[in-house]
Amino acid sequence: MSKMSFWNGKKVFITGHTGFKGSWLCKILEKSGANITGYALEPLSQPNLFDLCKPNVSSVIGDILDFDLLLSVFNKVQPEIVIHLAAQPLVLDSYRKPRYTYNVNVMGTVNIMECVRQSDSVKSLLNVTTDKVYFNQERSEGYREDEQLNGYDPYSNSKSCSELVTSCYYNSFFKQKGISVSSVRSGNVIGGGDFSENRLIPDCARSLAAGEVIKIRNPDSIRPYSHVLDTLFAYLLVAQKQYENSTLSGAYNIGPSENDSVSNKELADLFCKAWGNGAKWECAHIDNPHESGLLKLDCSKIKRVLNQIPHWDIKQAVNETVAWYKAYFNNENTSAVMLGQIEEFMRFYAN
Repeated sequence: MSKMSFWNGKKVFITGHTGFKGSWLCKILEKSGANITGYALEPLSQPNLFDLCKPNVSSVIGDILDFDLLLSVFNKVQPEIVIHLAAQPLVLDSYRKPRYTYNVNVMGTVNIMECVRQSDSVKSLLNVTTDKVYFNQERSEGYREDEQLNGYDPYSNSKSCSELVTSCYYNSFFKQKGISVSSVRSGNVIGGGDFSENRLIPDCARSLAAGEVIKIRNPDSIRPYSHVLDTLFAYLLVAQKQYENSTLSGAYNIGPSENDSVSNKELADLFCKAWGNGAKWECAHIDNPHESGLLKLDCSKIKRVLNQIPHWDIKQAVNETVAWYKAYFNNENTSAVMLGQIEEFMRFYAN
């Protein structure tokens, strides 16, 4: 993706556009001149990034489980590129609401696949899943795209099922129609504007803004953390390249460089250092359901096949995230911060 001009005038359909990643994605594509239609529930949190950044998008508020509404919007728009983000994305919530999690993450995927199956306009489809789709043996080596899928908890497992749905529709319907399809399995993303509950970075920002000590569960757990912009520009790279060459369909791990997989306590240390003002964290002894202690991705495929290289290392990713939250809590212009960070990535990808 040497130039973002590819996206100028492209009709893009995004599910889950009102969420954290969806809001950032809409702003990138808006800046790139795309014609964006979003389909999602109302933003789940107050405050939320979607209302703060106000992207220029044709926004339809609807449930991914409402197939009739979804199909009617889809048929009206006739998109060329579909990016499926809509999900129940939280591990802890999946323990509390497993049936709902499976409905949204599996049947929601079936619904968007059915819309694409009945369409003659779609050329490129991206299903956004997670690093947690793998059967995790908590080994030190990163998982490759051809390894076993079988997530442990309801969230992770439902995303594994979503991958199987995607593969089935590709083999049964899309391959013959020339529709390119990929699943993108990204690690944990950080960045300004995430207000979700029970996520490390939003919890850090809220605590420090309130003058409190950060409480961290599972401080020794290791995850592949990346800035949201590194992740989203990788999504767009896959969507573009498979649009241009259908043989590039498949599954792609998306994550940081090997040395940027860090523990929660290391991430908290970086956040506190960037925040300053004596920021501190401590371990919270909470009896939570099982969460993986060690999870790494092997991201060599996307680097080898598509020449994708992360732009920001973990330290800069944290610094840029802190800059956004400080602007927010100081009542400064967060849209300017967001746009500046997007423009930095666009310059990087223009080279």
